[in-house]
Amino acid sequence: MTRPEGNDPDFQGPHSRGLHFYGRRKGRKLRTTMQGLLDGRLPTLRYDPAAAPVVQFSHSPDDIFLEIGFGGGENLAAVAAARPDAGFIGAEPFINGVASLLRHIEDQALSNIRIWDDDVRLILAGMPEACLAGAYVLFPDPWPKRRHAARRILAPAVLDELARLIRPEGSLVLASDHPVAKSWLLQAACSHPDFRWTARRPADWRARPQALVPTRYMKKAERESRIPNWFLFERKRG
Repeated sequence: MTRPEGNDPDFQGPHSRGLHFYGRRKGRKLRTTMQGLLDGRLPTLRYDPAAAPVVQFSHSPDDIFLEIGFGGGENLAAVAAARPDAGFIGAEPFINGVASLLRHIEDQALSNIRIWDDDVRLILAGMPEACLAGAYVLFPDPWPKRRHAARRILAPAVLDELARLIRPEGSLVLASDHPVAKSWLLQAACSHPDFRWTARRPADWRARPQALVPTRYMKKAERESRIPNWFLFERKRG
């Protein structure tokens, strides 16, 4: 993929503030029903970066989780349904994925999800310290070529923000099926002084955590004989 031009609407969101974003924002044309969800439901569920996360949920949750790049929203909808007492923020710039999550929200009558339909880096700095019980980065774009390493989502600056936002003993869950992405995800988190890898045996990173569900990306990986791995980290105290 060639580097997108700065004025390409597929790569520049309404809140871009000069950040370079390298993934797609649009896919195939949405069906009328999906476009209707975007037009009617997204404005009521959009995360407000000017407000504290906890006040954006009607039930003032004690636990708030962030999923960075939720894809089609399968996992985010599942964990939100399993924890109606908690609040969930999903960040995903790909508008087709946002529409898919909105369909899950409608079908399951979920009320504890808020959506940021743009680059997650735009909201991290404005979130209060230790406001998250955990975060998920599942099957991010691997950007395997060395010259594209700066495009990988778990850059040092993002990891530093996650360390600030996740409370002590909170969780950071990483997953990938790509060998290059597995290496850099694991290396980045292991080398950060504020996170501790919880694995004790190979089964700990080979098995999908029970609380999470297979996403379309995980199923595609398995169909293509790629093996997903799951890396669970804990935010250290102090």
